[in-house]
Order: sequence, then structure tokens, then C-alpha cells
Amino acid sequence: MTVSSRDKVSSRDKTNAGGAHRRRLLGAAALIAAGLAAPLGLLAAPTDAVQGEAQRLMYVHVPAVLTAYAAFAVMVAANVLYLARRAERWDRLGRAAAELGAGLTALTIALGVLWARPVWGVWWTWDPRLVSTAAMLLLALGCLAVRAWPGEAGAGARRAALAGPLVAAAMPVVHFSVLWWRTLHQPPSLLKPSGAVPIDPPMLVALLAGIAAFLLAGAWVVARRYRSLAAALETPTRPREDVEPAPLRAAA
Repeated sequence: MTVSSRDKVSSRDKTNAGGAHRRRLLGAAALIAAGLAAPLGLLAAPTDAVQGEAQRLMYVHVPAVLTAYAAFAVMVAANVLYLARRAERWDRLGRAAAELGAGLTALTIALGVLWARPVWGVWWTWDPRLVSTAAMLLLALGCLAVRAWPGEAGAGARRAALAGPLVAAAMPVVHFSVLWWRTLHQPPSLLKPSGAVPIDPPMLVALLAGIAAFLLAGAWVVARRYRSLAAALETPTRPREDVEPAPLRAAA
């Protein structure tokens, strides 16, 4: 039984419509979560007794870095699947996740700088947490940059897939740097080896709400970017046609 080209186009349109509907639902969920997280972090959570109002940056700073971790984890999984199966969809997913992870890592550093100024009295210091996070950002940017190197078709995707695990290797160094070395940075707010969470319940609720909002928004961004990369490949490129002008003829 053969399938006509019209049937294939119809099936693709239905798939695209279903994907667009799911992306809209994901975006709506992220918007609702952000709408709940903002008043919790700004109003409901109490002011920190030591750091004052500057501590409220935590409700964005921590969700940003945890979502970056999640994005890099997705990137590495997609890298492995691409190397195993060489399917373009895994390369697109890995690229979309890498872009999100790099952007959120840069946001994490920027928020950390804003937090450090009122608390530490400096914009930047060569703290192990800050340095390792900056190194992770450079590795993520490197994973994106190797795609542009010249080479045969598919070489950039392979290079990016091979470089991805370097970012994954940096994540535990970033997270546990405040435990392994003497540092100005405070210990982890979540994911401590002991399992203890040294945060008052209202602060914890606000932080978890922020994490949920960031994860949903990050998933929406990856889904949108994945679709845009797929659409770029599906759009046919028309070859340039050199049309020779008709010869001039003298009027009769």
C-alpha cells in the first residue's frame, strides 16, 4: 500500500498543528507559573535577616542555574542519541538545549554579580563558584561555536555532540565548588549532599515556584527553537537560475 504525497503533507500538517498546540499549552503554563512565582518571591517571602532585600535575587538566580543544568543534561542526552543514530532531530534538540543553557548560565553570572555587590562589596571576585560557572559558560559557547567550523556536511553536528559532555563534566564542579574549596559563596540552597534544606518554609515555597516557572519557560523556549530549526530545514531553497536575455532583433 503506497502513500501519496498529498497524504504525507496532510499528516505533516496535522503533526505540526499538534506540536503548535502543545507549545501554546506549555507557554501558558509557564506564564501562569511565573505569575504565581513573582508575588511569592517579592511579597510573600520574608526579608533575609543578614542579606536584606538583595537576597530576593535568589528566587531568579537559583532557578536560572538549575534550569541551565537541566538544559545541559538534555543537550548531552541528545548528543549521545545523535552520535548513536545520526538522526537530525537529536542534533536540533541538542542545539536548542545548548543555546538555552548558555543563555541561562550568562544570566546566572549577571545576577550573581548584582547580588555580590551589596553582599560582598565587590562586583566580581575570583571565587571558585564564579570561576567554574564562567568556565562552564565558555564550554557551552564552544559547543555552539564548533558548528561553524568548516568541514563536510554533518561535521559541525558531530563536533558539537562530542564537545557536549565537557559541559556536563563541568556541572558537578560548579555545584560542589562551594563544598570542595574555601569560598565566599554561600552553600547550595538545594541539592545538598546531606539532603538538608536550610531555608525557611515561605522562602522555600517561593524558590520552588521560581524553579517551576523557569523549567516550564525553558521547555517552551527549547520547543520553539527546535521547531524553528526544523522549519529552516523544511523550507526549500530555490536554486539560482541564470536566464540568458533573448537576442536583439532589428525591426522589420
